[in-house]
Amino acid sequence: MGAPARPAWVAGSGRVLELKQYPGIIGQGVNLAKLYYCLSQLIVRVLPVAAGRNEVLVLKGANIAAYGFGEGHPFGPDRHDVFQQELVERGVARQVTFACASEATHAELLAFHTPAHIARVETLCLAGEGWLDGGDTPARRGLDAAAAAVVGASIFAMEHIMAGHACRAFVPVAGLHHAARDRAAGFCIYNDCGVVLELLRSRHGLQRVVYVDIDAHHGDGVFYAFEDDPGIGFADIHEDGRFLYPGTGAAAETGRGPAAGTKLNIPLPPGAGDDEFRAAWERVESYVTDFRPEFILFQCGADSLAGDPLTHLRLSPAAHGYAAGRLAALADRWCDGRLLALGGGGYNRRNVALGWTAVVEALVAAGRAA
Repeated sequence: MGAPARPAWVAGSGRVLELKQYPGIIGQGVNLAKLYYCLSQLIVRVLPVAAGRNEVLVLKGANIAAYGFGEGHPFGPDRHDVFQQELVERGVARQVTFACASEATHAELLAFHTPAHIARVETLCLAGEGWLDGGDTPARRGLDAAAAAVVGASIFAMEHIMAGHACRAFVPVAGLHHAARDRAAGFCIYNDCGVVLELLRSRHGLQRVVYVDIDAHHGDGVFYAFEDDPGIGFADIHEDGRFLYPGTGAAAETGRGPAAGTKLNIPLPPGAGDDEFRAAWERVESYVTDFRPEFILFQCGADSLAGDPLTHLRLSPAAHGYAAGRLAALADRWCDGRLLALGGGGYNRRNVALGWTAVVEALVAAGRAA
């Protein structure tokens, strides 16, 4: 989509991108917008030299903040900013390393998605009208680029971890777990979770990766994409699908074919709070321990917190912090600390700020204890 090539440091070279790769700012008068873009890309590429392994990487930037559906839609572009402001107000921003990333390439999107789906997204977003799914996810101009930027941010964070520059990272807005390989769904245009899972295997040769999801909505786009794949672990605590979109994730759904019996779905009743979550979480920890993963991907949607306008669970931010801290300990035990957290859903803005910040605080604490 016209984004610069992924930096060479992801393969371990540590090379800094040269200015000549941005010919638009050379040989002409200073253009502040272009200069800012160039500098931001250079900052991203020197980041691995400056960041310590136990530091937490947090992605940010206008390109991922742009992922939202406009006035009146519950998934608005302001979710990114309320979280970043909370990090500042709680003093957490001083304890993490920030980075921005470019869009995922077409080839990277193809690691999970079909060519027809990508083409349809680009066509409808160019027109700026219609729906990308059955009526939840409107097409708007520029949304294809914003969706690719979210995927790019998740890839960037994953590569940062795999290169050994950090153990733990958090990507707000990301965790778009409803999109299927061939279609958008439930506010999710591209499934960054699925792309990361595929690239961990194709680029890095990992054999056992576990996906843990505590968003109120079942992570159906991830589950069904890997339902018959025993190399992808899946543990999901969510509101019972009989009461909430997408209506899936029954306890009896444990995988099929060669992966039969290898997936864990834990539906909670509407109104369930921290006590019910903690009881379910013990099963998740046992599952992750038995799976012995090489990498943990954690979707920590804040729509499971009490007061979300679309869901009915009643967790506190402490539940999210607890889960993140426990997963960090499991990651230290089984996969050299590799843990990538993705913000996921959440439609009460205060909950988004508190829930995501609780996750980051737990990751920071884990780094200090390491």
